[in-house]
Amino acid sequence: MVSGKYIYYLFLMNALINIINFVPRILVMMRFHGALMAIFIGTVVGTAILFAFTRLMSRFQGKGLPEIFNRYLPRVFSVPLLLLYSIFWFGAAIVTMLSFVDITLRFISPDISPYAVMIGFLLLSSICARLSSESILYALETILLLITPLIVYILVKSLTSEGFSWDAVLQTITYLWTKPNYSAVAGATFIFSGYMNLVVFNRNFRNLKTRLLWVIPVTAFVILLVTFLVPIGYHGTVGVEDHVYSWFSTADSIRMELFIIERVLFLFYTTYLSLSLFSMTIHWHVGLELFKGVFRSRHEKKESKKGDWWILTPVCIVTLLLMSFMNQVRLAQMGQWFLNIRFANEFVLLIALYIANKRSARRT
Repeated sequence: MVSGKYIYYLFLMNALINIINFVPRILVMMRFHGALMAIFIGTVVGTAILFAFTRLMSRFQGKGLPEIFNRYLPRVFSVPLLLLYSIFWFGAAIVTMLSFVDITLRFISPDISPYAVMIGFLLLSSICARLSSESILYALETILLLITPLIVYILVKSLTSEGFSWDAVLQTITYLWTKPNYSAVAGATFIFSGYMNLVVFNRNFRNLKTRLLWVIPVTAFVILLVTFLVPIGYHGTVGVEDHVYSWFSTADSIRMELFIIERVLFLFYTTYLSLSLFSMTIHWHVGLELFKGVFRSRHEKKESKKGDWWILTPVCIVTLLLMSFMNQVRLAQMGQWFLNIRFANEFVLLIALYIANKRSARRT
């Protein structure tokens, strides 16, 4: 069993990975069409979902989604839902892998084979995903303690650099009251989605306390503003649209005159490589446990590692096949679809948990 602080670690991991994923691209594309308002709305909606979800999960102490659905929902509903969400979590890892392979080829080593990079990511994530949930949480704490100071340093450096233009930021703020669309709001709420990993990690919490949960929306709001406005401050309100990975382009624009490594890009890439690999591992682990829950009986509680590779191997093959015909445009569309579907799926999950909670209350 672990303490409640790991809830915040799960959120922080997703919040930090939010900086380089598809969210900045979506917000930048909507900078004149309601991106700032989407950040405000997304913070409010994300906070509401966060409180509702953690409150519902706290009713099922020591249980993950497979145990909850298999026990309190009819089999005709529990099996499709668990299968759906396992595919969704595997999909989250695949999107992250594809985007980071593309980043590696563009900014670090364009001559290396993309399949070599992807196979390395797949092997490492698959091996680590088979560890126990508790071990993964302890490793997450270690990773965050090591890389969070570096990320904070990079963010502070980006805001204090001479190349940052406040005029471009102020010009963007003039579009504050523009009405956002669904995609912008869905992208803004992604920063909260780290807590959704409780669908498996809730098994490891003795008592899911939410005493300081207000810290999460405050942190999320600040990170979203930085994620959106800093690239605009460096590349301008018009020029920022030309950068696919705006934060890596921004990091490449910053220099550390008094540091061992002059280019911030290398520090930024190394830091986010570690974070991305761990994010993939967590998504792989959650997807694996949810998929195994499809075949678990109602009263079976013991976790088994048998058959893990029979599940992970086909998923790895699918990932390699997707990469074979993926280009920049298709990858961006895939990321957009993922964020839109994820937003709707969170409401479906809340409804399912609410029904399971009502059925549980009737039995007690």
